Amino acid sequence: MCAAKKTKAPKGMAADKETIAAKAAEDPVFLGEVLDALNGDDRSQRVAAARAVHALAVHAPDTLRAHGAALAEALEKPEAQTRWETLAAIEKVVTVDARVADKALTAAAEEHGLHDADSGVVRLAAFKMLCAYGATTEKRSEKIWPWIAEAIRVYHGDPEYPAMLVAVIRLVTGGAADSVKLAAAETMAFDAEHSKGIPGRRAKRIVECAPKKRRRKKA
Repeated sequence: MCAAKKTKAPKGMAADKETIAAKAAEDPVFLGEVLDALNGDDRSQRVAAARAVHALAVHAPDTLRAHGAALAEALEKPEAQTRWETLAAIEKVVTVDARVADKALTAAAEEHGLHDADSGVVRLAAFKMLCAYGATTEKRSEKIWPWIAEAIRVYHGDPEYPAMLVAVIRLVTGGAADSVKLAAAETMAFDAEHSKGIPGRRAKRIVECAPKKRRRKKA
């Protein structure tokens, strides 16, 4: 078996996440140390690093564009918080460069992400990240849609479900392919007609985003 990666906690990691993120934004060497801690063998340091990376992605997503591999690796860690903070960070960076998520897609769609057995927070974070990625281009939307469609079926009615629908709205109002918009509308048709309250309203919005079929002009 491979030994766990031994990492020394970078100086400054005892500070709050915003302070760490601000320093990492200005100091590439320190950012590298934070990413090493994110994938190191110390659980508490991984969580601290993940929180800082999430804060960094909120305020300076460009600084993480070149670090997709390190972020993807963090999605394999056992503790839920490291994974959900990292997924949320990737979601933010996708807005400036979706390629950062390329290496994270499989992990996000499997048992450490979208199908985490224990954490609804992780499942929701993975779902939101995948939808954000899919909203960037038609091709990406077609890649992630089967995972999204399955999750909608599996987690229908869960506490996270209304927030999941917000992510689907982001997908279908973004750069998703017409085929994905139509599939999303078909998936949500029952809820749009029968569900009440917030889920029903959000389902209706998804259905309304389906492209209208063009009528053929009469000769």
